[in-house]
Amino acid sequence: MSLTKSVGQSNDSSFKDMLVDSIKEVNSMQQEADQAVEALFTGQDINPAEVLSAVQKADMAFRLTMQMRNKAMDVYREIREIQI
Repeated sequence: MSLTKSVGQSNDSSFKDMLVDSIKEVNSMQQEADQAVEALFTGQDINPAEVLSAVQKADMAFRLTMQMRNKAMDVYREIREIQI
């Protein structure tokens, strides 16, 4: 599930649901990459290019998630500092 799919869906889902789904997807990508690396190291029949692709995909998704988290924390800090 990509971010654009989530935004294009009905308005019934909340931002929290979208965020949780995205985190679950990143976790799934990381688990798939771990399994691919394990398969490569145990001598199973797997293409090294596929392993590299899975690892890079998981790394990119994790980095994007961390950047989103950092931006959300920055926004939270700015809101908290607003004088009423």
